[in-house]
Amino acid sequence: MVRVLVADDSAVTREYLVYLLDAHPDLEVVGTARDGLEAVEQAERLRPDVIVMDVMMPRMDGHEATRQIMERAPAPIVMVSASGSHDDVAMTFEAVKAGALAFQQKPRGPGHPDYVEDARRLVETVSLMAEVKVVRRWAKREPQRPAAPPPKVNRVRVIAIGASTGGPQTIAEILGGLSTSLAVPILVVQHIAPGFVDGLAEWLNRETPLAVKVAEPDEVTLPGTVYIAPNAMQMGISSNGRIHLEAEAVRDGFCPSASHLFKSVADAYGQSAMGILLTGMGRDGADGLQQVHQAGGLTVAQDEESSVIFGMPGAAVAMGAAQYVLSATEIVELIGSATVA
Repeated sequence: MVRVLVADDSAVTREYLVYLLDAHPDLEVVGTARDGLEAVEQAERLRPDVIVMDVMMPRMDGHEATRQIMERAPAPIVMVSASGSHDDVAMTFEAVKAGALAFQQKPRGPGHPDYVEDARRLVETVSLMAEVKVVRRWAKREPQRPAAPPPKVNRVRVIAIGASTGGPQTIAEILGGLSTSLAVPILVVQHIAPGFVDGLAEWLNRETPLAVKVAEPDEVTLPGTVYIAPNAMQMGISSNGRIHLEAEAVRDGFCPSASHLFKSVADAYGQSAMGILLTGMGRDGADGLQQVHQAGGLTVAQDEESSVIFGMPGAAVAMGAAQYVLSATEIVELIGSATVA
């Protein structure tokens, strides 16, 4: 049984979240909190398996509560936001920096057409979080000297990254270790809840030295710039460096899909492409990374030790799609050496 703590300043929302979670046979709400201060106290007392917590609360907000919980009684934290406002989203990513592992908008009520899907997503996320590793803090790393260039690898001209659960923290660590003089563009597919992709780009802009933006249709990619796939759009790139965005059927259960992006860079850049598959549930990206490998490109999977969830990179490793299995720090070093002319 997964023991859950729910923290929200709205009594109605607390009751609704408890109702949704307790309805699942494998979940049990063992406590509730009316604000961040109570959430910290309850986390220390109850030691729950997972915490579901509002972003904006009185006395202590979700960011500060996350920071204190990760120091005193670490547990997987799922942040939930009601408004999707700029301030709410910004606060959510500060909580991610402090150690929160997942985030999504609060489930809509029974009268909403997305009620069933919202409830399913919350229950699935909480169940998943009970099985993941907890990292107390996500420290910003200092740039390191690149490792020796990998043998017999063509110089990389484009980098594609795919990630899911735990991805924002790992992407921030990787981008934070790169130089502003990076000579290639980076394309990112991050599985993310609707309403958060703009906030992710803004947060990465603040946390890393590179320019980060949400990709736009047909824009020309620039060196040292990071392009994040928009929600509900498949992202690819042409050989002349222009981004392709299309709303189409899901691939590997996702839109955007890491496999779609990897296939695109393999087709467009072949031996000059680099594919990096990071932490996440499922197997999205594994097949696409295999296509980068078959095209002669450089392929990397995050190692199990540093992954929050080894599902996606593990699938790539199991099928032989990854030439390198590395930590985030080692990925930074490999990028540095592979992008040097």
